[in-house]
Amino acid sequence: MAWIYDSASQRVLCYDFFVSESVVFQNSIVAEGADVVAQGAKMISQCRVAVIGYGNQGRSHALNLRESGISVAVGGRSGSRALQLARDEGFAAHSSVEVVAEADLVIIALPDEVHTECCPPLLDAMKSAGVIGFLHGFSLHFGQVTVGKGRGVVLVAPKGPGTALRARFLEGMGIPCLLAVHQGGDDPIRTEGLAMGWAHGIGSARAGIIRTTFRDEAETDLFGEQAVLCGGLCELIKAAYETLVEAGYPPLLAYTECCHEVKQIADLICDRGMAGMGEAISNTARFGAEVAGERLIDGSVRARMREVLREIQDGSFAAQMIADSAKGSPRLRAARSATAAHPMEGAGREVRALLPWLK
Repeated sequence: MAWIYDSASQRVLCYDFFVSESVVFQNSIVAEGADVVAQGAKMISQCRVAVIGYGNQGRSHALNLRESGISVAVGGRSGSRALQLARDEGFAAHSSVEVVAEADLVIIALPDEVHTECCPPLLDAMKSAGVIGFLHGFSLHFGQVTVGKGRGVVLVAPKGPGTALRARFLEGMGIPCLLAVHQGGDDPIRTEGLAMGWAHGIGSARAGIIRTTFRDEAETDLFGEQAVLCGGLCELIKAAYETLVEAGYPPLLAYTECCHEVKQIADLICDRGMAGMGEAISNTARFGAEVAGERLIDGSVRARMREVLREIQDGSFAAQMIADSAKGSPRLRAARSATAAHPMEGAGREVRALLPWLK
């Protein structure tokens, strides 16, 4: 069973891809147009897809699509190691401009910061009926890329890294994705069909397809990364580790308590929700969370979260990132170096060395 959630209308469309019939979701909302995924899958099976970029996401998209019976070519920089890897794995792999010329769907699987430079020549080389697809709404929403009104523009954003997308596909499953049609171009039905076929081909129709917009995807994705997943969480872990070490506790113990066990709690939350996680931990841990949680994440933190969100919404963050990239990414490189040099990294290597399943 797969489902499509339309965030604009707040309706759920269900699709049973084994029997191809409409179903009722939670006995309340009847799926309308439930064959949209099947139609998209059929449409894309008759088309040619170009994946531009063969990194973490690009490789997984290309492999999953090919194994779903779709004709895929890979584009990249001539002479690059990524392009050679694509050839070694059986793809027709050429320069990006060559590959897009005959493609019906062009998937941009390149870092956001290079879209301004890379996308215009690709758009010029694409055939007029070609649809361009993005994995993230950043460059289009924040004005780094402009596409003519006659061309279809879509987004399919799996909610997980490329490694997870590939692993779940090989297991016969999938991970949910966001899907948006920014503009239908000259043939809106075909544009949406190709987006649905793309989501189906990478395995996301086995899990869930969430309809959204480029704006909502870009802004919520950035906020989630900054406030929780990559910013807030990592800084919280580091601050907690430093607090214990400063108080005289062994670094190995501090790392285990404040970093290593995060995955176990995150897995419980993903599998059971916040309440289910609370039921799975000890009463001591749950009571401690109640006593300390709101003291740590108080009104001042929420005010700063709103400030972070405003900077995302008004384009300030995008401008900072693009400016840093234009200078050779000194801020980003300095941050990576500082993280690699942090004492917690050494403690982490010691802990991971004790876990044979990570080797």
